Amino acid sequence: MQQPDHIVELRARLDAGDPGALLEFLETLPADEKVFAVASLSAEEEERLLRALPPEAAARILNELPDFTSCELVRRLEPEVGAAILDEMRSDRQADLLGGIAEGEREALISALPEADALRARQLLNYAPDTAGGLMATEYLAFPEGARVGDVLRDLRANHERYTRFEVQYSYLLDGAGRLTGVLPMRELLFASEATPVRGLVRGNPKSVGCGETLANLRLFFDEHRFLGVPVVDPDGRLVGVVQRAAVQKESAREANRLWMRVSGIVGGEELRTMPLRDRTRRRGAWLGVNLLLNMGAATAIAFFEDTLTQVIALAMFLPIISDMSGCSGNQAVAVSMREMVMGVLRPRDAMRVAAREVSVGAINGVLLGSLLAIIAILVRGDAVLGLVVGAALALNTVLAVMVGGTLPLLVKALRLDPALVAGPILTTVTDLAGFVLVLWFATMALPYFTLSG
Repeated sequence: MQQPDHIVELRARLDAGDPGALLEFLETLPADEKVFAVASLSAEEEERLLRALPPEAAARILNELPDFTSCELVRRLEPEVGAAILDEMRSDRQADLLGGIAEGEREALISALPEADALRARQLLNYAPDTAGGLMATEYLAFPEGARVGDVLRDLRANHERYTRFEVQYSYLLDGAGRLTGVLPMRELLFASEATPVRGLVRGNPKSVGCGETLANLRLFFDEHRFLGVPVVDPDGRLVGVVQRAAVQKESAREANRLWMRVSGIVGGEELRTMPLRDRTRRRGAWLGVNLLLNMGAATAIAFFEDTLTQVIALAMFLPIISDMSGCSGNQAVAVSMREMVMGVLRPRDAMRVAAREVSVGAINGVLLGSLLAIIAILVRGDAVLGLVVGAALALNTVLAVMVGGTLPLLVKALRLDPALVAGPILTTVTDLAGFVLVLWFATMALPYFTLSG
């Protein structure tokens, strides 16, 4: 298959060994085309590309690639080369990539960073990635309480090259101990005389969050406030970083993607086709193997009712319908519980409350779906008893499915397991087993009243 022209051109410029021409070509590509072109290179070509580019340009490339790909590329580079690229990144992005690299290789990279940057990186890695400390950037503008507008403006002009790496919407006022005392909107500086004390321009009693603030609470904070960023303070009130609204939105999207991948059975919550085949096979196969064993256990229930199934073979048509429909209902309840757990509004101790609320939803939907299936069975097979059996089985199994689906993630979480990964196979087994047993048990009791058989 012929490759797109921009990929061919990228390879040609890479082979030519002219870093300037290579960088000039990359800068002409739109962001999505640049990511696609780099991702189309082999691992060896990607490494050559990063070595050929200036560290700042290589950092821009890595910022646009998926985290796993960026981590793998940095990991394969010599520590000095990788550290030079990382040093061109903002602190929050740097921490993201370092956190995705094995400890031994990570330490080699950190040791190759300038001393101050290495200390900062180690501090950021101490925070969980889904907390304010893990999401914050340590690049921010802060000035002492005694400063005047002229002092601030001269500082901005003198350090404009360094400050261009900051995402500056606000600057902050600190007391002598580094404690946050106010927020200074940048626009206020533009309309004040140079002799004006900045203390008179700040907004007092500034909003802030602690280093351990969870992602769920940060989402709520930005939902309630129209801020572009929020300062992060340590237990003593000292300013240590700033969390941007965009960083919270990005991490929320990544968390939702990881959750979806885990629910879909991808162990670890991440997979790209650029990953090694062994890792991809292991991540998928572990879940599939467990699911197979659980489903085999559910299927054995049919053997106990073999005589009934032989006499009323029409039941075989409805068994997969009942198990699948109940599984869908249960998965809806799983999804709601997982969502509420991520938002921080649901905990394992709420299992009984969740079960009670799911019963009402399951009963209504169960009666409606069961009645519909009963009517279909009567119209298709001409047997009212068959309709009653399959309709009642679907109604009861729907109630059971939503109760189990709603509470299962909470119970699994209480056991310190991954609810997104474990809940799916268990729910499938329960709904299949219960559906088969209910249909065949009801049918066994109603055998004398069936008008059809065989």
